[in-house]
Amino acid sequence: MTRMQNNITRRSALAGLVAATGVAGFAAPAFALNTAQAERLINGMITEINRIINSGRSERQMIAQFEAVFTKYSDVPIIARSALGVTARSASSAQMSAFTDAFSGYLSRKYGKRFREFVGGRLEVKSARPVKTFFEVKTTAFLQGESPFEVIFLVSDKSGRNLFFNMYIEGVNMLASERAEIGAMLDRRGGNLDRLIADLKKAG
Repeated sequence: MTRMQNNITRRSALAGLVAATGVAGFAAPAFALNTAQAERLINGMITEINRIINSGRSERQMIAQFEAVFTKYSDVPIIARSALGVTARSASSAQMSAFTDAFSGYLSRKYGKRFREFVGGRLEVKSARPVKTFFEVKTTAFLQGESPFEVIFLVSDKSGRNLFFNMYIEGVNMLASERAEIGAMLDRRGGNLDRLIADLKKAG
């Protein structure tokens, strides 16, 4: 693997790490989401991520912390339904519940195992602004051994809570990337959602 390819892989992994940790839902205030609240949401999430990455703990301990943050702050059902795509429309309530649980654990393990690669790195919020019906929060990611790069978070309160619902890393839509990956996994199992759920419980 070339250095450029390795950097792209690390950047994608960092994006996934942030996405899995911080599709973060906080209790919504009595008034509409504003720019300051959107920025505060991402700042709070980044503080958690930076703390875990640079905690100096073992991989196993960091994954445990990561899973705790994910469980506490993520709006998992919305992200899971989006990742599953059109198949979510025909899935039963029991299947969606099982998929959501399996997907949550899968993301936590998949990206949590890569914490070590980002030790010494950090994310910093640079700006926030309203865009249509949501807010865009721009951050800069600093990883050792490569140039800083931009990560954009999209924040909304449509679900009744202030939520980070998607992100772009140098223009790449990470939610769409997860949807493509889950779709490919489902295709390899002949469209059998129950098989995908069973395999996701062990994957990552």
